[in-house]
Order: sequence, then structure tokens, then C-alpha cells
Amino acid sequence: QVQLVESGGGLVQAGGSLRLSCAASGSIFSINARGWYRQAPGKQRELVATITSGGSTNYADSVKGRFTITRDNAKNTVYLQMNFLKPEDTAVYYCNLRVAATMVPYEYDYWGQGTQVTVSS
Repeated sequence: QVQLVESGGGLVQAGGSLRLSCAASGSIFSINARGWYRQAPGKQRELVATITSGGSTNYADSVKGRFTITRDNAKNTVYLQMNFLKPEDTAVYYCNLRVAATMVPYEYDYWGQGTQVTVSS
């Protein structure tokens, strides 16, 4: 019922910028947080950035100062502005939507399909 569609990934040179978008559709209630995660080749999926329903943001140390997460509630869209990209940022980026649920643990995660970001040197 709820779908997340990501866009904006691609190939960029080190030092460049990309902007990822994640548009949500369907019946969405009681959003707890939105976020971006990434998985690089041979590595575990890691948190990149989150933004709570109240607007508080959290960033991985590796991207702090370079990436910015924003939201447009009217469009049900979350963005990730990525500046000063590095080759180590290369990964598949996944959009996350965390909503309140009626069963334990009283929250549920929806995920986007993933978008590839490749940073060349």
C-alpha cells in the first residue's frame, strides 16, 4: 500500500554533488522519521541521515558537514543533498520511512528500491 520511489542517483566525479529524492505514496499515518541508508560493496548497510517528524536531524560522522537531509511534507518527499562527494560514498542508497504501528515494536519501516551512487576519482 505504501511505496517509496527513489531518484537522483548516478555517476559523479569526486568533489561533485548529487541530490537524491524519495517520494512516498499510499496511506501514510503517524510518521516517526525519514532517513537514508547506504550499502557499499562488501559492507553492511549503514545509516547516512535521518530526520524525525519534529525536524531533528542525525548524520553519520562520515557525511556530517557534506550531506543534508530535508523534507517536503506537502509532497511526501525526503531529499538528500550530497556535496563534496568522495569515492567512499559509492553505494546503493535506500530511502527509509519509519511509521507508527499497532503491534510491537510499535513502528514499521518501509524501504525504497535503492538508487546507485557512484563517485569516481
